[in-house]
Amino acid sequence: MKGLLAVAGLALLVAGCGETTLARPATPTMVVRPPQPTSGLERVIGQNATGLTQLFGTANADVREGTARKLQFQGSFCVLDTYLYPGKNGGEPTVTYVDARQPDGSPIDRASCVAALARRGGGK
Repeated sequence: MKGLLAVAGLALLVAGCGETTLARPATPTMVVRPPQPTSGLERVIGQNATGLTQLFGTANADVREGTARKLQFQGSFCVLDTYLYPGKNGGEPTVTYVDARQPDGSPIDRASCVAALARRGGGK
């Protein structure tokens, strides 16, 4: 019996000396999204706040954070967020990105939203 316990203990000891493989940490992956098309957004991209107001009327929301500014325009068809950032050398902020959604938050084509808001006669 002692011999059997000695053999079992020796087997466990030898098993502990074997090579162990550790799982390598997962390599982080970067998701690269293709650039969104800007077709139909020519009337908005590059506009300053005055140009947006002339096109859509008074903004429903005007949010500033540092040098960035978001002007939001709403209609029954959609909500349009325009993001303005200063130009090179601190020039006047212009729209560099546009986001759009339906009033319930569902996705909508950005160009369709721009067209619908421009047709509504501008403003609130």
